[in-house]
Amino acid sequence: MESARIQTVLRLQPELMNRLRRNARKQKCSFNSYVEQILDQATKPSFPTIPDGYQAAHIIIGLSKFKYSDPSAEELAADAKLAYLWNKYGQGQI
Repeated sequence: MESARIQTVLRLQPELMNRLRRNARKQKCSFNSYVEQILDQATKPSFPTIPDGYQAAHIIIGLSKFKYSDPSAEELAADAKLAYLWNKYGQGQI
């Protein structure tokens, strides 16, 4: 069973409406379905992936295991920008 739909009204420029209708006919689908597909694709989150069969170097794959160490008190004292960012976005404690 198809999920419930919400009806909405869009105000479009006539040229855009005509292009959408033409493209929907080319895709052999309804105007509504075509616009819904476009909006779905445009708003879907995308995550980078390594394509199948791609021979990535072990260094690149190993980046996902990267661990950082918290800055030391000396590093924070020596770098005002680092200290600001660490206090604002980091742990804030050493």
